Amino acid sequence: MNTIKTLIYDGSFNGFLTAIFIGFEQKLHQADIQRQGQIQSGLFAETEIIFTNVEKAQRVWNGVHKKSNSAIKNIYFAFLSEQNNVEALLYHYVQKLMGGTYKGTTDFSDDCVLKINQLAHKVGREKHRMEAFVRFQLTKDDVYFANIEPDFDVLPLISKHFRNRYADQQWIIYDVKRKYGLFYDLERVEIISLDLTDVHTNQVDKSNVFNDTEYEYQDLWNNYFKSTTIKSRINTKLHVQHVPKRYWKYLSEKKEAV
Repeated sequence: MNTIKTLIYDGSFNGFLTAIFIGFEQKLHQADIQRQGQIQSGLFAETEIIFTNVEKAQRVWNGVHKKSNSAIKNIYFAFLSEQNNVEALLYHYVQKLMGGTYKGTTDFSDDCVLKINQLAHKVGREKHRMEAFVRFQLTKDDVYFANIEPDFDVLPLISKHFRNRYADQQWIIYDVKRKYGLFYDLERVEIISLDLTDVHTNQVDKSNVFNDTEYEYQDLWNNYFKSTTIKSRINTKLHVQHVPKRYWKYLSEKKEAV
């Protein structure tokens, strides 16, 4: 009986690349790579715990990079999509790349290449949206704080943008769905975990967490937003297309609309 081996990794990208290395090392034609805590093995499946090895992960990364620079981005972005069975799809993708049957990132006649490209595109679009839709609020600790709730795990992708753009202030961007965040302390960005009892959405009522001047700035912004709106040119359908409603609860200019 042919069985597919299940490789269980810690959920990190380096852990995933290590699993790919082990799969190639063991010459596995098919590898069911699953995150620890989300294991769904078959009745007769053989399982192996993969311990993250940065050196092995780097060897896979360098190997992919030599074959195709654009494939590197597609692999990382698709991995951050967190879609079901994306690891097995990516393993197959890397097999094609290393095996010589890969014809490029735009060979959409290949179903595997097409699916990876589509996932990477969706994650890239969400990255740009988060860079545009993050709204910081100044806390009484003089740290700017923002909640986000993206469809995909894009925090690692937006770190550089906000570090460069807001280099002169301390800030936290917290992903309420995945329960981790980024903290910039004026020198470097660190990954943090927070035990938030309340998710701070934009509300008309004031919160004791934020600085009083924060609400004055929000009022100014809301007044500007209203004054520049030309009612005769409002196109709600187009507006929602560019600013989906699922983001509104974190946009200060939308607090009255939520």
